[in-house]
Amino acid sequence: MIKTVKLLATSAMGLEAVVANEVRALGYENVTVDNGKVIFEADLAAIPRCNLWLRSADRVKVIVGEFEAKTFDQLFESTKALNWQDYIPEDGAFPVIGKSVKSTLYSVSDCQRIVKKAVAEKLKQKHGVALNMPETGAMYRIEVALLKDQVTLTLDSSGQGLHKRGYRVGQGEAPLKETLAASLVQLTNWRPEFPLVDLFCGSGTILIEAALIGQNIAPGFNREFASEEWSFINQKLWDEAFEEAEQLANYDQKLNITGSDLNPKMIEIAKQNAIEAGLADLINWKQMNAADFHPKENNGYLITNPPYGERLNNQAEVETIYQQLGQAMNRNQSWSNYILTSNENFEKLYGKKATKKRKLFNGFIKVDYYQYFGKHIREDD
Repeated sequence: MIKTVKLLATSAMGLEAVVANEVRALGYENVTVDNGKVIFEADLAAIPRCNLWLRSADRVKVIVGEFEAKTFDQLFESTKALNWQDYIPEDGAFPVIGKSVKSTLYSVSDCQRIVKKAVAEKLKQKHGVALNMPETGAMYRIEVALLKDQVTLTLDSSGQGLHKRGYRVGQGEAPLKETLAASLVQLTNWRPEFPLVDLFCGSGTILIEAALIGQNIAPGFNREFASEEWSFINQKLWDEAFEEAEQLANYDQKLNITGSDLNPKMIEIAKQNAIEAGLADLINWKQMNAADFHPKENNGYLITNPPYGERLNNQAEVETIYQQLGQAMNRNQSWSNYILTSNENFEKLYGKKATKKRKLFNGFIKVDYYQYFGKHIREDD
């Protein structure tokens, strides 16, 4: 019987520290941070809890085994030696996906085939199945990942990526991933008692994630996970995880959050997404040009993802937007401003050098997160 597991929370590059902080906040220590992943050991209850609560991670995977393999024989025998029967029942479905980086075994399809065969052989042996495994039950998706001849075999406990919160009913041309949006909020000093604005709100993702954070609502509360069907996780652990999420939510927390966009269609999409997330009354939406924003309250926060000007035909327009944004936000020096863009001339156009700058990725686009601390914020806060 499995009592503890080694978990791997995957992360977009640059967000590993954010994910690690979230894992520690859930009470799990001895966290190892590597490129694109956070690894830690925990009890079985961590699988439902991490899937429900991790805002910035892409997936939560169970590490079944790690070993070196330079030949297909090594891959087969080492895979077969693992205790797959403790995880996958007789009727479990176990498709295999894979990736290989700088490894002797570079053919991903061959590695997938070998792992599939080895797991099947082990399961047939342990479950007493003469022919093929039926694979008619719950999903136990296996990933074989090779990096410099080191093999990591995992089971995907999330199913759909954790950015699939279940509230996005509409989106624009370049939607911001929910996990990245949550990270942008967590990389600031914003607290629920401070005003928060997104002047290029698009489909509203940053502000919806901020509202979830502000009221301490678990981001996975309204979706399902593959591991809810796993036989080695008692249903009681899932019930307790959902009950904990309900008890910790602070639905009475008041928020002062406003989203604006020049495109009225996007405002309507943002409203619908907020309604689907159960946040209809918590976020104010308005159609407005960013240049017309006049901060009236002190100590507010701007967190925004403006157009980047990637297309040649709109570069001049985007440069004007950045100039106007800088003029608008400099009207009140107590505001803290956080802007995500790939435009390398942003600081010059904005008219001010950032207090801090963090390199991130928006999908496959290299971006910088420009951070301007308001006068009430110390750099070491």
